[in-house]
Amino acid sequence: MVNKLDRLKELMASRKSVLVSFSGGLDSALVAMLAYEQLGNKAVALTVDSETLPRSELKAAKRIAAEIGIKHLIVKTSALENKLFTENPTDRCYHCKREEVELLKEIAKEENITYIADGLNTSDFNEHRPGIRASNEGGIWHPLVEADVSKSDLREIAREIGLSIWAKPSSACLSSRIPYGEKITEEKLKHIELGEEFLRSLGFKQLRVRSHGSMARIEVEENEIKRLTENDIRKKIFDNFKRIGFQYVTLDIKGYRTGSMDEVLEFD
Repeated sequence: MVNKLDRLKELMASRKSVLVSFSGGLDSALVAMLAYEQLGNKAVALTVDSETLPRSELKAAKRIAAEIGIKHLIVKTSALENKLFTENPTDRCYHCKREEVELLKEIAKEENITYIADGLNTSDFNEHRPGIRASNEGGIWHPLVEADVSKSDLREIAREIGLSIWAKPSSACLSSRIPYGEKITEEKLKHIELGEEFLRSLGFKQLRVRSHGSMARIEVEENEIKRLTENDIRKKIFDNFKRIGFQYVTLDIKGYRTGSMDEVLEFD
C-alpha cells in the first residue's frame, strides 16, 4: 500500500499544476489532498454544481476542501439543458461528462493550470461508466488509475494519510436513480434527493432511492432491511415519501448495490 501511496505522490509532484474535478466524494478528495500536499497553491479543486448534485454533497465538498486547505471553486451549471442527457439514453453519462470536461478545460485555462485530474480508480472499469470515454477524449488525467489504485486501496490510503472521510459511503449523480429511457426532470431529482435525506435522518447510511415513475424503490444494506420493515419506521417512510410526491413506496429485498439500474443492460 505504501508503494501505491508513494507512487501517487511521485506522480502528483511531477505535474506543474493540477485542477481536480472535485465532487467531495472519497476518490476526488484523496486526489485533491495529495495535489495540495505536493503542489500547494498550484493545485485547485473545482466542483461543478448542477441539479444532479445533492445539496448534502455540495456542503460536504465545501467542508472537505476547507479541511484540506485547497483553493475551491464552485461553478453553477445545468445538466437539464442538455437534451441528450435528459432523454436518459444508456450513454447518458457520456453526454453529461462531455460538457463537464469542456467546462473544466475553460477553468483550467483561466487559472493557468496545466493538468486536469479526476478521481477515477481501477474499480470503476468494472461498472457501466460511459463518462470515462468522454474524460479520455478530453485528455483528463486519472492519477489513481495510473498508480493502480482500486476502491479498497484508496480507502486504506485515505485512512493512512488522515483524510477524515476515508469511510464515507459511495455517492453518485442523482440521475443514476432514474431508469434509462425515462426522462430526467428537476422534479424527479428533487424527489429522490428528499427521499434519501429523510432515510439518512432515520440513521440509514448506505442507501439509494430509485425512482420508477410514481414509485420509489428503496435500497438499503442487507443488515438494515429488517429495521426498515419495522412498523413505526415503515410508516414514517411511507408517509414522508407520499408527502414528497411518490405514490407507491417499495423495498428492494436484494438490498443496496451500486449501479442497480444497469442490471437491465445485461439482457440487451
